[in-house]
Amino acid sequence: MNANEKLKTFLIASGQAADMTELAGDASTREYFRVKWNGETAIACVYPEPFKASEQTYLDTTKLFRAADLPVAEVIASSEELGIIIQEDLGDTILRDVMLAADEDSAARLRDEAISLIVRIQAATQLAFSSGSIASKLRFDKEKLLWELNYFKEHYFTTLRNTPLSSEDDEAINTEFIELVEELEQRASVLCHRDFHAANLMLDGRGRMRIIDHQDARIGSTAYDLVSLLLDRITELPSPQWLAARRKFFIEMRTKFGMPKLDEDDFAYEFRLQTIQRCLKAAGTFSYQFAVRGKTHFLPFIKPMFGITRRGAESLGRFPHIRRILTRELESSDA
Repeated sequence: MNANEKLKTFLIASGQAADMTELAGDASTREYFRVKWNGETAIACVYPEPFKASEQTYLDTTKLFRAADLPVAEVIASSEELGIIIQEDLGDTILRDVMLAADEDSAARLRDEAISLIVRIQAATQLAFSSGSIASKLRFDKEKLLWELNYFKEHYFTTLRNTPLSSEDDEAINTEFIELVEELEQRASVLCHRDFHAANLMLDGRGRMRIIDHQDARIGSTAYDLVSLLLDRITELPSPQWLAARRKFFIEMRTKFGMPKLDEDDFAYEFRLQTIQRCLKAAGTFSYQFAVRGKTHFLPFIKPMFGITRRGAESLGRFPHIRRILTRELESSDA
């Protein structure tokens, strides 16, 4: 059965009307629909395969986040056999769209609220471990971080550009990738959303900020989600001073929530390390979405990812081969 047929079967079996409207999906294989459930609207997520509820990461992480009083949608019903989750309808207002249309002060207020949510997620780290959440058993370790960087190499250079790296460049950049991920692995200590950006935050009907797409939560660096929020899908590089102010606010919010105070210089160093890894990973995703799935709106974000990555490496005075290769791509007219 296709997604529509599976969902219709589930709705009828649950005593609901087979009234559904397909919604635009995300960058995954999941399909989304707005349905009627007990007289209200709800959102149905249909997975391509059946799942076991105790091993389903979205269900597990939703349980964790709700226990930590984090603003995620309530799960209303699910079907293991059909691979369906019915959840609270948060509406259609994506934070990214609101911020793009907002004045500077309003956008800053919303951004600060989002940063505070990152802190609240990190404050749930101990709960993740004590509850045995799947998220506590997953980690941005060397293997995962390196896989993401290799994903970037494959889908930018080969899938999108059709120009694989030379053996010399490949060896040189791999050496630096390993150096980078080994250091980041040592800094993986807090609960991360893993894809925390303004397109994965919503404003519900009451104007409350809500978190979505949290099924990949895991343990990572303190900087991971902040890098994602501030640097995902940018078209212009923010100034170092602007980033420093956002990092300072983040540190202050952690202290306000009773978390250990971070050293500003050390956190800036970690932020730059994580920028290199996270932004190259994002460039790989954008390349794949454009070249394979035909989503053209991702293409303009690739070069800015290279620009901010190169600047981070320059600030650290490290990773000369990454800097050299990115400079070459930035100067290429068809990158």
